[in-house]
Formats: sequence, structure tokens, C-alpha cells
Amino acid sequence: MAGAAAGPTELTASQFTLSADYHQFDALNSALVSTLGTSPVHTVMENANHDRQALPASFSVAGLETGFRFDDGDNSDCQSYPQGITTSRDAVGTANSGNYDGHQLVLVSWYTKDGCTGKQQRSRITLADWDATYPNKYRKILLVEPTGTAAAPDFKDIPIHAGGVSWYGDYLYVADTGRGMRVFDMRKILNTDTGGTADQIGRQSGSVYYAHNYAYVLPQIGTVTSQTTSPDKLAWSSVSLDRVSKSLVMTEYTCPAAQPCTDYPNRAPRAVRYPFASGATTFAATTTASQALQLPWYKLNGVASHNGRWWFNSSGQKQLYYWTPTAGPSTFAWVGGGESLSYWEDATNPDLLWSLQETVGGRNVFAVTQATYGGG
Repeated sequence: MAGAAAGPTELTASQFTLSADYHQFDALNSALVSTLGTSPVHTVMENANHDRQALPASFSVAGLETGFRFDDGDNSDCQSYPQGITTSRDAVGTANSGNYDGHQLVLVSWYTKDGCTGKQQRSRITLADWDATYPNKYRKILLVEPTGTAAAPDFKDIPIHAGGVSWYGDYLYVADTGRGMRVFDMRKILNTDTGGTADQIGRQSGSVYYAHNYAYVLPQIGTVTSQTTSPDKLAWSSVSLDRVSKSLVMTEYTCPAAQPCTDYPNRAPRAVRYPFASGATTFAATTTASQALQLPWYKLNGVASHNGRWWFNSSGQKQLYYWTPTAGPSTFAWVGGGESLSYWEDATNPDLLWSLQETVGGRNVFAVTQATYGGG
């Protein structure tokens, strides 16, 4: 560990607001549920069809507690990339060992490109069992946007980066870089028809619905849209849940002007905290940020906050930054290809930070003790 030269500075939080609509697709989703039927999470996991593997012996990071690797096919897939991470501990806390619908789960968001060098084509999540009661399995679920009409409902792919994901209660919040977040309801996983070609998506004929051979799809229910009075709109690169303050935090992936990026902003990044509605796992119709920070670090793929403490992961620097207003900043060596962060509360054992790597051939999903990284 080494001390960082400078830490974040406070910005005026009121310049950042959200507008939330959780009913954007109500009519279409009701029709889809009536047509296709739903499967609860426990049924999806009873039909999990991918084997997660142990971390390789060569993987090493300070404070390593546990983790896994995806199967060989997903580990080496040059079209699909894991990005965001959240867990059922985010969703429900430590009660009942953090089980959601009877399962303790690690959830990872992915984007898929059109070929190994093409554009973003669709996005998905994986649900991985993290409980000795169940097999070491995971299941893929395609993220879709409802389309069509109530009389003839349909759905289409969501071609976003899905760089961050946060699960709170029944709701899944997925970062949509230029917009804010798309919202999904984990109680509304739809059944689809397997078969067809790998390219087929949506209603085919009658009540046959294909989804690139996925057996399950999760339809969007609404949108959380970001607004700001700042000249630079927020780039929603990663998100994370802070259960202590009942808020969601986000950060931006940006590059310094001296080392410009082609596809990302070339300016200092920011981090913003948005409170959920009182006693709810949803945002109010309009929400004003409760904290905003100007950050001195760049190429940030992950953010976490818990009890006044902040962590930021820079994939470009292979560093994890820790900061509190009183203790100031610290810098720690971190993994290459690192992506999002998720704070794992534990009632009996040390709290953890979960993260993952997107690197083809080295897609490790892992948890470290947060105290190793300045958390105390």
C-alpha cells in the first residue's frame, strides 16, 4: 500500500437528479407474463446448466477469501464480457444467510458483441449459486426490452455495456452508460422456447418466442433517467449498493486529457450517491443526489461505498483506491482487467468486497476481506 497524492473533493450534490419510472412497460409485461408464464429464482436455479469452477491456483490478490471461475466456454468467449457484480446480500442483507428465494447468489452482468470485434449486440446476467446446500452451478438469463402491443407482446435485445449492476429487494438496476439505469424485477423472469437459430429473438409465430436459445429472459420494467445542470452529463459506468445509507452510488470511466480515449469522456470522473425512497427499494419519482465527488483517478470500472467509506477500482492502473473524508486516500495494488465491486455484509465473519475480471481466459470472480483495503 502507498498513500495517494490527492483525494476526492466535494461537489454540489443538488446538480445531480434522477427521474424514475417503474411502470413504463406495465401493459406489455402483463401480456408477456400471461403469454409465456414466469419462473421464480429457485426454479431457475434448479435448472442451472453451467458448472462454475474453482479459482486457479495461479490467481493471487491480497486478502483473497473465496471465489470461482466461469466454465471453459464462458471463460474463453471473445464475444461476451462480464462487467457488473452484485449479490443476494445486496438484495436482502444478512438475514437468513442472505438468501433470496432460498438461494444465496452471486449475480454478474455481461454484454455480448457481434463477433469478437463487433459492436454491442445484447446483454445478459448470470445467477451463480453460492451456497453449500446446492450444486456449484450457474444459469444465464437474457435481458430484454418489451415491445409490440398488449394484444401481440414481443421483446428485443438490450445492446448496452451493462457495466454496473445492483440488486436491491426485488429490483435489479443495470447501468446504461448515457442514460442512467434500466430496471428489472427479479420476480418476473419469463419462460421462452428453446430451439431456433442463435440469431432469433422475440415472437416467431403464434405463441412461440425465441431468445437466442436462452430458456429464460428478464424483461425491463422501467427506467431511471439521469439529469444534471453540469455541462457534462454523467457517464454511468458502474453502480453499487450502500445498504447502510440505503443509497446507490455510481462512478464514471473517463480518461485524462493527456491520454485521451476514443469512446469515453476525456475529463476527471465523478462519483454520485442517490438515496432510495424512505423505507423502499425504489427511487422516488424525482431524486436529488445526497453526495457528489470529483475524483483524481481515471479509468474507473468499479465503485463501492459502505458506512462513509469508498472504494474505486481502476482497471487502467491495476489499483484499488480507498477514501474517507477523515482518513484521506490510500492506494492498493489490484488485479488486471478488474471490473465492478460489491460490498458483502456478514453478521458473523469479516465483511468482503466482491469483484471480477473481464479478461478472456482469466475471468475470475473473487472476494477479498474489505479490511485488507483500508476498511478497518
